[in-house]
Amino acid sequence: MRRLLERQQAGELATRHVRAVAETVGVSERTVWRWLEQAKATGQVEAPVRQGYAVSDEVWALLGEVGGNVAELRRRLAAAGGASVPSASTLHRVIRRDRRAGRALLVGREPVVAGPSRPDPLHELGLNVVAGQGTGGQVFLREQKHLAQVPVLVPGAQVVHTSAVRSVLRTVAHAAAVGAVVCLYGDAGQGKTVALQYALSQLPHPARVRRVHVGVHPTVPELRRVLADALELGRRLPRGAGEADLTLVNALRQPRVLVLDEAQRLPGPALEFLRGLWDHPDTDTALVLAGAGSERALRRVPALASRVLTWELVPRLSQREVATVMAAFHPLWEEVSEDDVVWVDEHVGHGNFRTWAKLTSHLTAEIYGKSRAVVDRRMLERACARLMGPL
Repeated sequence: MRRLLERQQAGELATRHVRAVAETVGVSERTVWRWLEQAKATGQVEAPVRQGYAVSDEVWALLGEVGGNVAELRRRLAAAGGASVPSASTLHRVIRRDRRAGRALLVGREPVVAGPSRPDPLHELGLNVVAGQGTGGQVFLREQKHLAQVPVLVPGAQVVHTSAVRSVLRTVAHAAAVGAVVCLYGDAGQGKTVALQYALSQLPHPARVRRVHVGVHPTVPELRRVLADALELGRRLPRGAGEADLTLVNALRQPRVLVLDEAQRLPGPALEFLRGLWDHPDTDTALVLAGAGSERALRRVPALASRVLTWELVPRLSQREVATVMAAFHPLWEEVSEDDVVWVDEHVGHGNFRTWAKLTSHLTAEIYGKSRAVVDRRMLERACARLMGPL
């Protein structure tokens, strides 16, 4: 409320700011506007506490033990003979609200190893790390999509803080800290772009991130021009190749992160040109080369490949983690049986996050407006057929 009130007083408040807050705390936009009016009238900037059922830390830990399965959690609560066990719908609603508010869920937490360790680049960069995510357990987190600019394909979907996302986060943070070159690769649809977008949004200075958009097989002059555009050099780039390259090197002295997606499009001469820029001792800008097949393209230029600090593979989801990850990705999957999830993954999903996102989009469209719609095998078969044809 304090930040919203400050923006309103400065005349900078927009509907998108209110919408982002509403989605984060799990209330309607109208409620946030009402809170804002109350804050102006009373001077109380903290949002009112909403009464109702709350999940205690003990119950939340039990939810992690059962792998995020809300139905199994309720069965265990009922078997324990507690004073009052909430209904299934209430439990789903409250847990979904807590996840959207950023409450972390640890599954299979590993013990923290005591003793000295190397400096953590995330800590050095002052990133906002969710408590417990460095323990090796699986953490789920809903990111503020409008603020982090993480692309989503389905309304109500959330960023899943899987081990792959955490690894990309650390790799990007490390590269930004030391001005290194990294390669992010993996098959199409595995979640590289979402993981990279999320990692970039968590850097302490996201304004220093620059994106380079290249066409297919650009020439060196074309690459030089898009680099100048990304670095906001504009018309200041000299016409001569030598002077233009010196201008680029001067711009790369600043500690920034340059992101070049679809790096597999770059031919050998363009990659050699990048190698020359990042071989310069004054270059302090990190370079992230990403794309399906980007690792093969870089390997063809050994001089550049030797400068890569980290080769970061974003793998497909394993069959044992699909059910838990998808339940965290969208509430629709929380009540789908594990057998049905396994069936979908074997026939269509194959651990590919993009395929699962498209399937979720079809299912949400089918159940839209139906108050008691249940995602069963027949509905899953129809959705899968839209993606892959008749099974």
